[in-house]
Amino acid sequence: MRMISRRALLGAAAATLVARPALAFPERTVRIISGYAPGGLNDIVSRAMAQALTPLLGQPVVVENRPGAGGGVGAAAAARAPADGHTLWMGIVDTQAIIPTAYRTQLYDPDRDFAPISLIAHFPFAVAVGPSKPGIRDFEGLIAAARAAPGGLSFGSWGVASTSHLAMERILRARGVEMLHVPFTSQAPAMQAIMASQLDCMALPAGGAESLTRDGRTRVVAVIAQRPLDIIPGAPMVKDMGVDLTSGLWKAIYAPARTPPAVVERLNAAVREAMRAPAFVEVVRQQGAVPEPTTPDELAALQRRERQAWGDVVRATGAYIQ
Repeated sequence: MRMISRRALLGAAAATLVARPALAFPERTVRIISGYAPGGLNDIVSRAMAQALTPLLGQPVVVENRPGAGGGVGAAAAARAPADGHTLWMGIVDTQAIIPTAYRTQLYDPDRDFAPISLIAHFPFAVAVGPSKPGIRDFEGLIAAARAAPGGLSFGSWGVASTSHLAMERILRARGVEMLHVPFTSQAPAMQAIMASQLDCMALPAGGAESLTRDGRTRVVAVIAQRPLDIIPGAPMVKDMGVDLTSGLWKAIYAPARTPPAVVERLNAAVREAMRAPAFVEVVRQQGAVPEPTTPDELAALQRRERQAWGDVVRATGAYIQ
């Protein structure tokens, strides 16, 4: 009797597994919210990811740009979205690790309001000098010009306490010079200001810096990276010029908190596969980076480490926002 009962239970369990329906996800269009305006790195990577994910998920994947508050507006919108996996968030180090330290009024909580899916990549920075200062040809020339006219040169960023802002502040403090900081809402408008000679220089993602140089009037005077970058050959590293600094952006995909674990698992597998697509790999390569897929737990651990590290930078620079 015990053997018969055991066989019956095993048979029932097998029947249950066979009868279990496939995960009904996604059922409609999936959107990736980007917290910045079109034309910048976040938009470029989000659209490349959307294109790679579409055939893998079997539904259209689109990008929705929601700029404002250093990325906080888009993050808050993504955090409030239904937790069903149909809304994703392209988070960056600014939104996931810096804003919680720099902003005294919080629109969202990166740990409580998001379910990590996977890291995308680390994107190095470079320092570009625009046509407003044609006489500045290299990094030492930029520092010399800033020293000769304290506060007379300007640098842009995509917001107070952004990685772009903090990278330049750390360079200027290390060399003992001052410049005027001019924050914008996103990377693309700041780049346009450089090309229009409204700004003198900027620390920005290396791919964007390289694109600025194509007009023949903007120069990359240094890269803020661990090693020389193939996309900007010959550009020196700031760490070789008295500035012990490596800086850039990491980007990662999240879903709203309380998204079902099975959906998060499905999304992680799809994102990891998308990062193997040749077209996506090429987009990332053009930005001086390589795809770095992770598990959700690995991304969560990275976010915690970065929160501590960037919190120290914010406190050292006093880059707080009401």
